[in-house]
Amino acid sequence: MTIASVRFPLKAIASTCFLAVLFLTHSLHAQSPKLGHINSGELVSMMPETKKAEDSLKKFAEGMETQVQAMLSELKIKYADFQSKSKEWTESLREYKTKEIQDLQSNIDNFQQRAQQDISKRKEDLLGPVIKKAEEVIKSIAKEGNYDYIFDTSNGSFLHVKEADNLMDQAKKKLKLP
Repeated sequence: MTIASVRFPLKAIASTCFLAVLFLTHSLHAQSPKLGHINSGELVSMMPETKKAEDSLKKFAEGMETQVQAMLSELKIKYADFQSKSKEWTESLREYKTKEIQDLQSNIDNFQQRAQQDISKRKEDLLGPVIKKAEEVIKSIAKEGNYDYIFDTSNGSFLHVKEADNLMDQAKKKLKLP
């Protein structure tokens, strides 16, 4: 998901440096590149599919939270029972109940971690197609409008670049890389 990629200040600096070199190169050839920009985050947030995905994700997360609350209630009951009755129990029963409470706490912690992973995966599954649709629209606009570069103002990255300006082969050749 390129639109939802992690934002690093270095990426913005690299984009700015690249843009400066791009302008210098093109001005030397007396040809100006056609540039465009869009806030992809705003575009995605306006799409009706996003609302449906967010609603579904919210219900999914609420289901997970309900399960965690049920587990916490069980833990609270067991702990209260332990505190009220432990003085009457034998040492071995206290040890057993202590381990039972510790295991339940560990299970809750593990469940919460897995739930967060499941929520993240569900978010990616639900919003991935929406983001892809937005990217496809942006690329089609770039092609129709003959844009050389389209910048994403939400994070300073490129959404579309003219492949003819890719310098990778030249750099690899100069560095004698395969």
